[in-house]
Amino acid sequence: MSMSEGSLASISGIVDVGIIVISHFDNPARIDALKFLKKVLKQEIRAIIPVTAFIGAYHIMVNYLGIPRKTARDALTMTLNTRSPALHQDITIDDAIESLDIASIYNVESWDGYLVALAHKFNCNIIYSIDRSLSRVEEIIVINPIPEDKMAEYHEFIRKLTE
Repeated sequence: MSMSEGSLASISGIVDVGIIVISHFDNPARIDALKFLKKVLKQEIRAIIPVTAFIGAYHIMVNYLGIPRKTARDALTMTLNTRSPALHQDITIDDAIESLDIASIYNVESWDGYLVALAHKFNCNIIYSIDRSLSRVEEIIVINPIPEDKMAEYHEFIRKLTE
């Protein structure tokens, strides 16, 4: 179930995969990421989260961060099982084509192109992300809901984790 047609006009932004990753394993920025995610899931912040972001989060958690497969699956599944209306389930062929167009025009990853395509689709210009490269896309505002000091701690934590 995704947000009803009447509520789609009031979407403030799109949530990127990095926030999903950070909120689903123990790290210095987790609490801040979880607070934000809970507000989105409860629709206190009117954003959508592509369900496909959870598939990407699993890939990142397992393959890059070394989190055990079952641990990653259990954490991500728990959030998906909320079945929040903020979880956006649809990707159309037109969405995929626009995603690739945006990725090629702005020299961003295809996933980032998809986030921008969703922002266009829902008439919003905010992407909640830890990835600043999205700001090179015209008319997109990137907001990192995690405070800078916590992000610095997170990046140091990840550096040590992946050494």
